[in-house]
Amino acid sequence: MGFLDALLGRSKPVKPDLDRLFALPNAAVTLEAAAGFTPTGLGSVCFRAAEGGAFARLQSDLRELLDADAGPRVEVSTDTYGYTWMLARHAPDELPALVTDLHAVNSTLEANGFGPHLLCSLAGFRSPDGRSLALIYLYKRGTFYPFAPLPGEKRDNALELQVRGAVGADLPVEQDLGRWFPLWGAPGL
Repeated sequence: MGFLDALLGRSKPVKPDLDRLFALPNAAVTLEAAAGFTPTGLGSVCFRAAEGGAFARLQSDLRELLDADAGPRVEVSTDTYGYTWMLARHAPDELPALVTDLHAVNSTLEANGFGPHLLCSLAGFRSPDGRSLALIYLYKRGTFYPFAPLPGEKRDNALELQVRGAVGADLPVEQDLGRWFPLWGAPGL
């Protein structure tokens, strides 16, 4: 960062640290103890698909990689904003394996020059009374935030703040609440 950047208030963007995803299993233990939420076994990666054969081959290779085990196949979908979602499924008690899959997708896209296309990754959780929650990793910020959807495209803000307090020691939580974007209908929720 140069003198002019400092003078104008510009800052260097945070470099993503994909290894932070591996902190999710520890945060899940804390989350269960503090709020009763347990992993659903669902997780997804969101990215903007690029045009061209190289990206299409890479996406196909990622599907083959994640479908290599005997478990359920990876589901790929596109949302109304044009973002592509890769949904991975595991048993609820296999959160470390799910995180490994999410990390593999992110790091493969990053290693092949498509890091700027990555938006976020999420891991789904559910309470005993059926409430949904996701811990979302913002790729470009290198931070997590909780998202607790309610019916009718509303959020449970109190629960999100409670979860932030509970997992704040386990995960780097996004401090700017304005960046806690709702992901209505995201695969994995």
